[in-house]
Amino acid sequence: MLSKSLLRLGTGAARHPWRVIAAWLAAAALAVLAAVAFGGRSADAMTAPGLDSQRAAELIERAGTGQEGMTAQVVVTPLDGTATFFADDGARAALSRLQAEVERLPHVLGTGDPAGALGAGGEQAVRGGLVSADGRIAVVRVQYPDQSRLSAEDLDALVGLGDRLRAELPLRIEMGGSLFYAFSDPDGGVSELIGLLAAAAVLFLAFGSLVAAALPIGMAVFGLTVGVATMTVLAGFTDVPSFAPVLGSMVGLGVGIDYALFVLARHREYLAHGLDPHEAAGRAVATAGRPVVFAGGTVVVSILGMAVANVPFMTVGGVAVSIVVLTMVLASVTLLPAFLGAAGPRLGRAGRFLRRRGAGPDAVPAAGWRRWIGHVGRHPVPYAVGSAVLLLTATLPVLGLRVGLPDDGSLPQSRTERRAYDLVAEGFGPGTNGPVVIAADPAGDPGVLDRLVGAVAADPGIASVAPAHVDRATGIATVVVFPTTGPQEKATAGTIARLRADVLPAAIGQGPARAHVGGAAASLSDVGRRTSERLPVFVAAVLGMSFLLLMLVFRSVLVPLKAVLLNLLSIGAAYGVMVAVFQWGWGGALIGLEATVPIVSFIPMFLFAILFGLSMDYEVFLLSRVREEYQRTGDNGTAIIEGVSRTARIITSAALIMVAVFLSFAVADDPSSKMFGLGLATAVFIDATVVRMVLVPATMTLLGRANWWLPKWLDRTLPRGPVGTDGTVGTALEPASSGTPSG
Repeated sequence: MLSKSLLRLGTGAARHPWRVIAAWLAAAALAVLAAVAFGGRSADAMTAPGLDSQRAAELIERAGTGQEGMTAQVVVTPLDGTATFFADDGARAALSRLQAEVERLPHVLGTGDPAGALGAGGEQAVRGGLVSADGRIAVVRVQYPDQSRLSAEDLDALVGLGDRLRAELPLRIEMGGSLFYAFSDPDGGVSELIGLLAAAAVLFLAFGSLVAAALPIGMAVFGLTVGVATMTVLAGFTDVPSFAPVLGSMVGLGVGIDYALFVLARHREYLAHGLDPHEAAGRAVATAGRPVVFAGGTVVVSILGMAVANVPFMTVGGVAVSIVVLTMVLASVTLLPAFLGAAGPRLGRAGRFLRRRGAGPDAVPAAGWRRWIGHVGRHPVPYAVGSAVLLLTATLPVLGLRVGLPDDGSLPQSRTERRAYDLVAEGFGPGTNGPVVIAADPAGDPGVLDRLVGAVAADPGIASVAPAHVDRATGIATVVVFPTTGPQEKATAGTIARLRADVLPAAIGQGPARAHVGGAAASLSDVGRRTSERLPVFVAAVLGMSFLLLMLVFRSVLVPLKAVLLNLLSIGAAYGVMVAVFQWGWGGALIGLEATVPIVSFIPMFLFAILFGLSMDYEVFLLSRVREEYQRTGDNGTAIIEGVSRTARIITSAALIMVAVFLSFAVADDPSSKMFGLGLATAVFIDATVVRMVLVPATMTLLGRANWWLPKWLDRTLPRGPVGTDGTVGTALEPASSGTPSG
């Protein structure tokens, strides 16, 4: 049985703590060294097999136009607000010098030359999209090779040049482009520190001991170091998306401290019942470690299940985040009991803070929680109906969910990428920030390119079309097209769909020629559509898996069915809050959101996978205690009151830690980090309060003894509980003293 294996593992780690700690130190050092030697940086390849944008990317790569590489743009305007590049010789000379110095930077393949175009005639510069029609704004477009040949040093060189020239030239200089997106440092470092400090405060309030508060933090830091370093090694062999390190840190800190809290609480209770520290640590791992392994495994399986979307960057991102979660589970059942063994009996003392409040490790369940659960049990119908209506109301905004990808226009004004974005939109129109690239293979038809360009230019959603570039060797043509609307807007996705469905087929006709629509805006639109199409399949698979696992664990049909439905309500409410904040702007200023943005296309699927696994954590922890009490007393009402109240303080503390960690990421600059942080924090808060402390006791009271109903034929068919919550092993591992310690 898993419980006996965990008992031996936890006891062994507690008896030989310094060996285990030394092994983790060595593992962390090796992981960091491997990351330095073999690791790579995150890279966003937001495409997927079979998509039209992917076919366009393949044609562009065959043509060798250079458009498959990284780009940057330097956007400038004279410091004198009334001057124009058309009339100001000094500003034009400064622009020429800037372009020349940018072109001399390492790895730059070429640049646009707005000053040269102005010398040949202002109309040519405007027509080429290098200078705005009023002459106030110019763009130096910089072409780099593909990301594999670049590093953060290239971005540093460009930014450093801009800093120097701002002091020397009479120009306002702003910068943006994919080079910034690829190599800007993620803003998770400060968020991680804030999350750790908040978690430490909650742990101290929960345990009243600095030592007890420090152990989960230390374990989480160890696990995060190993997990993130391993993720960096993975990035050296495949493209790990840029959101993975931030999401891995967020989820890793949350679940790591959460899991450690469960084990530590059980350990202190066993100490209070007179067990020596080694045996207490082993039994804590055997009992509380079971739901930890179950919950962590559920998170990993759910995340890896995103492979059904057939979007490679999401699959790789899921693998990277799963590595961190697995590391935290392993640390919870090995490193933490080693810490507990090294700390000895000191962890059994509550400390002054809790002693003054009668809340030490040997205290009975809080009277307040018992009264509350009893009150809900006496009025189950109004609480069940009211809570369900509340969550369904919060879910309603999901009907207006629109997926996309926030661009530089959603960054704060303090970022140069945002200021460059605004200048380009002001001078050239919003669509210039999200160009669409049409790749066409004429296949010997000499007139197809002219027909295609003419038809695209005539579309009402297109503002302008750049001259076509034809590769002489392959004959493949690429045409850069600028929509009339910005890359985040719904109308842009409609324009792309119209080009594919109507405009391009009409221009090409029935011949062998073919054309595909690519570029960042088209790729993100395609990925969003695919994830939306595959989301129902993914949700059904996760729900089915969770139902079967919970039925196996709790030997019941209605308990897992109830758990699945209630988890759907909490996740749906979190989605609704995200739509209200990010798409409607409700309260966005509280997290530093300066503009409304669509929901990032891959976030709903990621959130569902992570949140369903995390909710199973609380579900197993709480229902295990209810199940134990039911088997001990045979009374459903007593089991609910005792089981929920005995776990309420720990679940509340764990939820506060997770909410604090996740909210610390919601104030990051990147909108994707904000969405992950707010979505996770909202769902955990709802799950630990409305669901666990209201809906669960209310619905279980209404179901009565039917909670534990399982057809006899099914009971004989199913294997025994894989995590030992069937009441046999769990009871045997309790202390010999009278009563059952609280969880």
